[in-house]
Amino acid sequence: MSRFFFALILTLLSICPCPASAATSEPAMKLRAQDGLAEFTAPEAFLTANFVADEVEPRYVFGTVKDFAASRSCPATWLIEASEKSRIDDAGKNRPNAAGGSTAPLEYSLILEEDCPGKVTHYVFVDRSQASTAQWMDWERQFHKSKTDGQYTQAKDKLEKAEQSGFPVSAELRFIDSGGELQLQKPEDFLTREKKMTPLYDLSQGQAPAK
Repeated sequence: MSRFFFALILTLLSICPCPASAATSEPAMKLRAQDGLAEFTAPEAFLTANFVADEVEPRYVFGTVKDFAASRSCPATWLIEASEKSRIDDAGKNRPNAAGGSTAPLEYSLILEEDCPGKVTHYVFVDRSQASTAQWMDWERQFHKSKTDGQYTQAKDKLEKAEQSGFPVSAELRFIDSGGELQLQKPEDFLTREKKMTPLYDLSQGQAPAK
């Protein structure tokens, strides 16, 4: 009996018109090689995090990174630069324990590749799940000098309020490269205007958008 069913399964598989998994396109492979990118398993803490799409003055909190990736209309794959992968590995080995004092947040980028016919889009995210909002904003402020102190203070206050309201943020969409060209408008504007995405939380209003 078992031999009969085994033979039947083999026969069905041989005639089944089931589609094969989508292969990575040639343009996508070319971009990967050009930028030194490789497939990467994104951390769960990053994938389940809500994200903002403006580095200095975010107006909205969007949903989870995982939901955003799942909503892409074309095959989507997480990628990382080889140098970033090495830096993450080194940080994991050399990061001191709690008794060794505090360290700067480990900032690294992950690229969500959307491979559509005729166009490959890279959504470049930053994983900030290893730091609180206050730690992250204080760390980032130093790279933008005093001219953004007021902006960062306001952003920190708004993000902390969002967290207290049940909308914590641990990821950031830093920029978007579409078809080999960097999107000039802010990622936040691209998502709300071009993609018609509805934010999860309005930072300026301090509440979820009215439905």
